[in-house]
Amino acid sequence: MRTVAASLATLALAVPALASTSQGGPTRKPHVCSNALQHLITEKDIRAGAQKLQDIADANSGTRVFGSTGHNATVDFLYNTLKDTGYYDVYKQPFTETYSAGTGSLSVNGKDLDVQIMTYTPAGTATGPIVYAEGLGCSAAEYPAEASGNIVLVSRGTCTFGQKALSAKEAGAVGLLIHNNVAGSLSGTLGEAFKDYAPVLGVSKEDGEALIASIKAGEEVNAEFEVDAITEPRVSFNVIAETKGGDHNNVLVVGGHSDSVAAGPGINDDGSGIIGILTVAKALTKFQVKNAVRFGFWSAEEFGLLGSEYYVKSLNGSETELAKIRAYLNFDMIASPNYVYGIYDGDGSAFNLTGPQGSDVIEKDFEQFFVKNKVASVPSAFSGRSDYAAFIENGIPSGGIFTGAEGIKTEAEAAAVGGTAGISYDVNYHKAGDTIDNIAWDAFLLNTKAIANSVAKYARSFKSLPAINLMQRRWDGDVAQTLKRNKKRANEAHTHSHSGPCGGGEEI
Repeated sequence: MRTVAASLATLALAVPALASTSQGGPTRKPHVCSNALQHLITEKDIRAGAQKLQDIADANSGTRVFGSTGHNATVDFLYNTLKDTGYYDVYKQPFTETYSAGTGSLSVNGKDLDVQIMTYTPAGTATGPIVYAEGLGCSAAEYPAEASGNIVLVSRGTCTFGQKALSAKEAGAVGLLIHNNVAGSLSGTLGEAFKDYAPVLGVSKEDGEALIASIKAGEEVNAEFEVDAITEPRVSFNVIAETKGGDHNNVLVVGGHSDSVAAGPGINDDGSGIIGILTVAKALTKFQVKNAVRFGFWSAEEFGLLGSEYYVKSLNGSETELAKIRAYLNFDMIASPNYVYGIYDGDGSAFNLTGPQGSDVIEKDFEQFFVKNKVASVPSAFSGRSDYAAFIENGIPSGGIFTGAEGIKTEAEAAAVGGTAGISYDVNYHKAGDTIDNIAWDAFLLNTKAIANSVAKYARSFKSLPAINLMQRRWDGDVAQTLKRNKKRANEAHTHSHSGPCGGGEEI
């Protein structure tokens, strides 16, 4: 007979073995299911997460822009929170990209106008009359002789912002104003750094048209124009966390971007997405998963989807690694104050931009979730304007939700989901006002539960998605890349209504 001491010693050794598994927790954790995971999602938790991001921004000059101390603190917060669960393998993925930031101002006849700088604009100052170029400024020939040595005003349209800035500089302009051709303010990117651009500011359609009217009426229109900007290479980090448990040959990837714009703390864009994802990731630790779940927090989205593209490029040298990703879910802006419940149009039925095979199933899952919760949803175009772009360009089924940016809410949408027609979904989009005080908590909570619903579904089974067909994936990826190239050549207008949430790319 064994002694009592020996029995106790054996039990002591056995308890730790029973207490942990590759799932990162007790063996008796239940398998994840939608209702149970959703039950753990609370408004208290998403508020606490949003407050943490606000605190980080407040401590770092009001921003979490890529390459800044505020973004580095965001990265550390995400990494440490996930690492501390013990449930995930977590790492930071460093990469170097060009950072660009600055401020701009414009005073016309002593009146200050609201302006936005363009990413990669050079610095510059100018004082003098504003010259109106009636062409669209896509070549130096479209600028009048008076452009030389002066500030020039052109309309958005036909060619990229970068092409306009190059042409303005060639024409001798010392400052370029681009006015919007749709209602609202105008910000964007010149596309590439370190080119010979004129300094650029974006102005609203309303202000631009008022300036044009004054110029055409022969009135004196004098301006003080200033751009204070910096462009330099900086190191940043993606944060990747994958469940220790589950089938690592069948992986669900869930992502959002961790950076804000320089102008503000980005609590909706995309603090809401990453806190929604993080909240679900923490709740998932209470369960076992059959399929591995990988959470990606991408940096430098606001500079052109750079973090997610870097990550996918690090995988796409191996078709085997890409084939392990069964689906990608993207969450970028899920708490806009004048929200809609937007779902990426995976089947292409609304916008004729179809996602890779299986994206239609993901869209239907989200539609069914909102139907079950008795709220109306609207389609959002699968146009490649957020971090899902790199995934669909590799043929990976993708989807997600989006509550709107600077697009204008319609009467029909207001009637369906509430809110105010005729104003932006988020009047603080890419502005200092994107703070914790301007969040729709009801949409935030429901959308986080929508994330939980889809994570639980695919963590259990991918049987609703088509089996992996590498030839089909190559075809779907080629289609997405061709559409991207065609858009670049055609210079399609870049808006953030239902054409997609914030993101980089060629803007005109």
